[in-house]
Amino acid sequence: MLATKRPAPKLTQRPVVTTLFAMAVPMLGGTFAMNAFNLTDTWFVAQLGTLPLAAMGFSFPVVMFLGSITRGLGTGATAVVSHALGRHDEELAKRITTHTLILTALVVVCISIGGLLTMNPVFTMLGAEPGILPLIREYMVIWYLSVAFMVFPMMASDILRATGDTVNPSLVMVLSSVLNMILDPIMIFGWFGFPPMGIRGAALATLLSMAVSCIVVLWILIHRHHLLALEIPSWRAMLASWQEVLNIGLPSSLSNILVPISGAVITRMVAQYGETAVAACGAASRIEMFAFLVPMALGVSLVPFVGQNYGANRLDRVKDGQRYSYGFAFLFGIVIAIVFAFFSGHLARLFSQDSEVIAVLTRYLSIIPLGYGMMEIHRYSGFFLNGIKKPLHSTGVNAMRILGLLIPFSFLGGQFFGIEGIFWGRAMADILAGCGGMIWANAILNRIIRQTRRTAYQAG
Repeated sequence: MLATKRPAPKLTQRPVVTTLFAMAVPMLGGTFAMNAFNLTDTWFVAQLGTLPLAAMGFSFPVVMFLGSITRGLGTGATAVVSHALGRHDEELAKRITTHTLILTALVVVCISIGGLLTMNPVFTMLGAEPGILPLIREYMVIWYLSVAFMVFPMMASDILRATGDTVNPSLVMVLSSVLNMILDPIMIFGWFGFPPMGIRGAALATLLSMAVSCIVVLWILIHRHHLLALEIPSWRAMLASWQEVLNIGLPSSLSNILVPISGAVITRMVAQYGETAVAACGAASRIEMFAFLVPMALGVSLVPFVGQNYGANRLDRVKDGQRYSYGFAFLFGIVIAIVFAFFSGHLARLFSQDSEVIAVLTRYLSIIPLGYGMMEIHRYSGFFLNGIKKPLHSTGVNAMRILGLLIPFSFLGGQFFGIEGIFWGRAMADILAGCGGMIWANAILNRIIRQTRRTAYQAG
């Protein structure tokens, strides 16, 4: 079958800065909404007391684990679909999208069943005491049953971004966040005649709001972009699509999984300082997401931008995008570190009245943000490597940060300087990882550019 031709790949035409800006601005609203989603859950659960807040803190590595797998598959789908669109092959993009969502359904079933069967051993391994396990189970049973409604919107939104559409995914994220803000107090505290459900209410509010967003984003994918084939695919075609997506998605998932693994290890380190420390770090993890709002909005735009331009053989635009994004991340990181240094105490008191929680949370927000800018440069390096079909190098960049720097530095810091040492260990790891990621990605991209020029010279 002949490929359907598109007049021009959307992300290969306008100036690089204009293109990235046009993609990132709509995503800013979406990333703000999703961080507000998580922060709303944390704030309302914090009103129930330190123990429920700690229970949610223990759930954070597991939530990150699911997000890591989904983001890995989403990165694979985004890269492959954007490459196809860069080559003007819309039929391939449609086929890849359809087959990827089928693969996503299989992954969802495995995660839900596996999670429900392993709750007690997993959270005991993370350092949860027997007294807090019932609260964790209350939250996580509903959470695992709602996995499908979380994963499908994430995957569909990634594919929409591959087309250059960042507006509709952002609107869907805003919708789910607003619904969650409305449902959280109703379900948690029992407003308007509903029975108070405590921490289970937070999980149920998440389920309902994400179910609505799931329906909306799939409708957009089908009716606005026509990227879903409503027909039974052949096994041969589906396996071929899965292989193409997984060639990038599996290394990306492995790379992403290292993040919650490190989160679990560090949660275990923090747990030795008590449930107040876990509660503080769990809240801080959600607060610091707001520090990443603007750089994250740019970051989620990089894979489709790089993918389309790589598919169209516009490596000059890829190189320009790399230079502009690194500079932006570094400057923004400096600004955020200064802001958090001045307002860390005020932010801590918004989430707890417990003096021990406030003390730990304040120190976290005073130390760790020193490495935010370089951490974003490290993250961007992985996006560029995935976008140019170098997923194993992207995994190497992430392994360097987590296995080579973050875990060892945090462990050594904790051994010598207590919980503050863990925080300083992470800050130093992020700074060094940003330098290493920048050097690594630059070397790979420059090598590809040289090979392309050599091939063009030999051909003509």
